[in-house]
Amino acid sequence: MMNRASLHFLLAALVALALPLFMRSGTLASEVLIFAMAAAACNLLLGYTGLLSFGQGIFFGLGSYAVGLTLLHTSLPLGLALVLAGLAGAVAATGVGWLSIRRQGVYFVMLTLAFSQFFYFLAYTFKDVTGGDNGLLNIPRPAVGPFPLQDSWAYYAFVAVLFLVVFAALQRVAGSTFGRTLLAVRDNEERARAIGFPVRLFKLTAFAVSGAVTGLAGALHALLIGVAPLSNIEYHMSESILIMTIIGGSGNLFASVLGAGFYVIVSDLLSSIWPRWLLLLGGLLIAVALFMQKGLWGLIERLVETLRNGRGSSARPESEGRGL
Repeated sequence: MMNRASLHFLLAALVALALPLFMRSGTLASEVLIFAMAAAACNLLLGYTGLLSFGQGIFFGLGSYAVGLTLLHTSLPLGLALVLAGLAGAVAATGVGWLSIRRQGVYFVMLTLAFSQFFYFLAYTFKDVTGGDNGLLNIPRPAVGPFPLQDSWAYYAFVAVLFLVVFAALQRVAGSTFGRTLLAVRDNEERARAIGFPVRLFKLTAFAVSGAVTGLAGALHALLIGVAPLSNIEYHMSESILIMTIIGGSGNLFASVLGAGFYVIVSDLLSSIWPRWLLLLGGLLIAVALFMQKGLWGLIERLVETLRNGRGSSARPESEGRGL
């Protein structure tokens, strides 16, 4: 019988294969998988470690800037540029995490929000490096070996492969002893510390892993649109990634894929209907918060459970009748 991790990876692979069949835009399909990566990385902090961080936009934006500066000013290959973007996210996350995890609760949240604003104003101020309001423009999208990536669906295929590799890696992390220890820290930090776990080190490592994946997602987004915009490092980006994570359901990596897909696709549909589409999106988010506390994945689990109970109750009278 297929275990839970294998099932979720299979579902993620099916999503990656199904998007080209149901979506006309390769750019929008790529955006779904890119933000699915960012949401899954956020879930490692929120769902597995219990850390509500508003710093995810920092790592996303730094990944965008890192890949843009590398490709614009050096002749390094794309693969190495993406590695540097992930490294930039990991280093920034380590620094932000090292200072933020010294506080808990609302003070931790406020620290990550303050860091988000700090990095935003740094990016805004150093216009010679980041481009300021305009962002880094004309970021090239070089080929990977003999495979060009200029076509939107060719780039989608590249993003899909990276998405599945990252998703599998995050599953390994979540399913390892390290991941199970993070759950223990989330559920009862004092008990985990009393047992002897280095709680601060585990939190810091989770920050670094999350920052690396988010930085990679930011780099892929910059390559997608050809720009590293200032909006990628705004706290609004952190909010968006958090919303995707919560909509899908925390504590489940595949749920992050559902949350990102829902947010990106619904936002695109609503924006084409009404200029003030954010009001409609806000109403949907309120409905999710009121009626789907466990997110879309929780809703799917309840539907499956209802179907199982319905089949069981319909089969029971039939068997009883045969007994008579």
